[in-house]
Amino acid sequence: MSSFKKYSFKAPAALMAMLMAPVLMIGASANAKEWTGWNIHVEDYPVSHGMEAFAKEISEKTDGRLGAKVFHGGVLGSQPDAIEQTRLGIINFGVFSLGPMGQAVPEANVVSLPFIFKGVDQMHRLMDGAAGEAIGKGLEAKGIVALGYYDAGARSFYNSQHPINTPDDVKGLKVRVMNNDLFVGMVNSMGGNATPMAFSEVYTALQTGIVDGAENNPPSYESTNHHEVAGYFSLSEHLIIPECLCMSKRTWDELSPEDQAIVQEAATNSVALQRKLWAEREEQSMKKVIEAGVKVNEIADKAPFQAAMEPVYAQFLEENPELSDLVNMMRNSD
Repeated sequence: MSSFKKYSFKAPAALMAMLMAPVLMIGASANAKEWTGWNIHVEDYPVSHGMEAFAKEISEKTDGRLGAKVFHGGVLGSQPDAIEQTRLGIINFGVFSLGPMGQAVPEANVVSLPFIFKGVDQMHRLMDGAAGEAIGKGLEAKGIVALGYYDAGARSFYNSQHPINTPDDVKGLKVRVMNNDLFVGMVNSMGGNATPMAFSEVYTALQTGIVDGAENNPPSYESTNHHEVAGYFSLSEHLIIPECLCMSKRTWDELSPEDQAIVQEAATNSVALQRKLWAEREEQSMKKVIEAGVKVNEIADKAPFQAAMEPVYAQFLEENPELSDLVNMMRNSD
């Protein structure tokens, strides 16, 4: 795909007001700039705290020449629209899930392959190294600079029937998944019945038996009370999809090399903070669900799950043969 999908963009009121307002001056400098940052998450969330720290450090290290205001809660529009506006330089930076970005940047879609990562620590190493660099090149070709990769946790299976320890344990289960062919193929390849469904409908579907299970990260499992109606949580960590702290290439290219170094250092520091806060949030959520009586099980050997994904990988590589080296590098990495 040569360009991002053309969205019918209608700027929300908050964005229109921001665009029409005078530029806010930081400190005494008449040349001060204030960047606009997009965030889908609520204000009290690990991603949000990381973004605020990023903005604060940039302002402090440039003596107020560069400032940034983060708009939380998706008030500047949906993620697809925000990505397009970031490419155009209207929104200067944001944190975007690499999942939806994969439809336009094939390199980004690699992280949506089931079990491509062996665990969160390995994901961090790969995204801070060769994999993150390859994905970053794909993003930059579309007008977006990847400054770093935030943690969005590992998605694991939960259900109302029994623990999952092997792919055979998924057979016959009706499992809610996101509306993505990769995720449908993931469940079906293990003999389950993948059921795409809006996230808002999952609690009732679990409660009434329309589905037997679903999959998500611990904070989402706990905060939505899905643990009340699906009491088995199996740590498969089958999907580990990072979020990207991204900047518009137009904004980045306007910076001096010195300011680019300041921005990159602030981003690196914010990644470290966000990952720390995310780990703490996950630990709190796991503690809550265990105290509520959820039966949590580790999966000792994930190799059979990875082997079951071969049809999913085969189809992906048939459609994206140029990504075979990246996929193989990530799958074979320790």
